[in-house]
Amino acid sequence: MYCGPRPTNVLPAIVHPTKCCVNNTFQNNVVPHIHPTHTTNVNHINFQHQHYFPQTQSTVNQVTNQQFVAAPGPFPGGFGGPGPGGFGGPGPGGFGVPRPGFFGR
Repeated sequence: MYCGPRPTNVLPAIVHPTKCCVNNTFQNNVVPHIHPTHTTNVNHINFQHQHYFPQTQSTVNQVTNQQFVAAPGPFPGGFGGPGPGGFGGPGPGGFGVPRPGFFGR
């Protein structure tokens, strides 16, 4: 006759210290915090006064002229004279002094 497997010896249970587990659950709660902001836009208008000082220039050329009655003799530099008495011929007004009537005098 067959009786099956032999029974195993059951020993007394060993009880270990209790392992404590914490199961955390979370719930999100929204608390609105309102921080108002006001912005003032300030438009600054600045006038820049620019002063200009234009300057013009002109040039004047002053030309003077002197006329002399030369003394009788050769030209300076060796040229011969134009005739008796040098420039202006004989008569009063020699040696660089204008004759009467010369330049409207």
